[in-house]
Amino acid sequence: MINPYSNSSLKRYLRFIAVYTFLITCFCFNAFSQVHDYMHVPVRHPSFSMFLEEKKITITGVGDIMFGTAYPSKRLLPRHDNPLILLGTLADTLAASDITFGNLEGSFLNEGEPSKRCRDTTICYVFRMPEKYAGALSVAGFDIMSIANNHFGDFGYPARKRTMQLLDSLNIDYAGLIEKPYSIFTRGSLVYGFCAFAPNAGTVSIVNIPEAESIVKFLADTCDIVIVSFHGGAEGAEYQNVTRKEELSFGESRGNVYNFSHRMIDAGADVVFGHGPHVTRAIEVYKNRFIAYSLGNFCTYGKFNLSGPNGIAPVIKLNVDTRGKFMSGTIIPVCQIYFGGVKVDPDKRVIRKIRELTEQDFPESVIDISENGEITYK
Repeated sequence: MINPYSNSSLKRYLRFIAVYTFLITCFCFNAFSQVHDYMHVPVRHPSFSMFLEEKKITITGVGDIMFGTAYPSKRLLPRHDNPLILLGTLADTLAASDITFGNLEGSFLNEGEPSKRCRDTTICYVFRMPEKYAGALSVAGFDIMSIANNHFGDFGYPARKRTMQLLDSLNIDYAGLIEKPYSIFTRGSLVYGFCAFAPNAGTVSIVNIPEAESIVKFLADTCDIVIVSFHGGAEGAEYQNVTRKEELSFGESRGNVYNFSHRMIDAGADVVFGHGPHVTRAIEVYKNRFIAYSLGNFCTYGKFNLSGPNGIAPVIKLNVDTRGKFMSGTIIPVCQIYFGGVKVDPDKRVIRKIRELTEQDFPESVIDISENGEITYK
């Protein structure tokens, strides 16, 4: 029996309390970890939050992907009818990430007529990839695809439906259509939310910002990391700069991508990947969250304009913590040639281009981009 009134007994008693408190703390810490792993709910315990922030997540983003079209002629398909030839060694680079993103600029369907009519099919820009080509996305390690763009509906509802079935079968998450505005999925112990926006019919609108904010806020309340994709901004080599204004192209509003991206981060987004102009644009870190305003043409075979700035693009590899905060990144410069594939560009042209555009458009930038493409805080 401990006599609490003796000095020696009191010391033993205090040591006992200290050990007991330590064990309880360890138990609770472990319990928080298990709750997070199995219930996927945000953990507020400060010690656990510090532990999580030490972990690094790699998220890779690329721009437009179109592996060739069987319409109007199979001559517009890659050699040996094999889309992996187009990706080359970059397939391994893409697969070596926790999450890999791309924009699917077209749909998969073996047969069918386009939903928009063309007087001259030889110059009509509609894309229908063979269904078996979808497997190349899985081999290259893609986890999420945007299907919010102006070419996903080229062959109407049958192609949209079939493409979604194929992506489901490959365990590739996707978003951007009115019937599929977002995806929620788990990798390891983290829950990810993904949503995509565009100015085109049938897609979740980039112009309706309040609606987009509500989707992102829902995902931020539900998930650990939220990734947003947009298809916006005017098209072509003369539209490489981020204007911070509404952009028009082919008679329609393509959104104010600067305002949109900032509003999405304010709503809870952690990473924003843009595409649509078919050229590369500047990058930015806003509130410790990463924005790429256009990732350009990544792997686009056959009918895309690849001259000048249209033929170079970045593969952007980001390191973020488990709350989505930007830590560092790398730009892997790639290029395409007509009726070829995508390869690493030894001249690193897109790195120089992104450095130039970022200096022009964001003189207040908080990041540095090295000659080798390393992205760090200043």
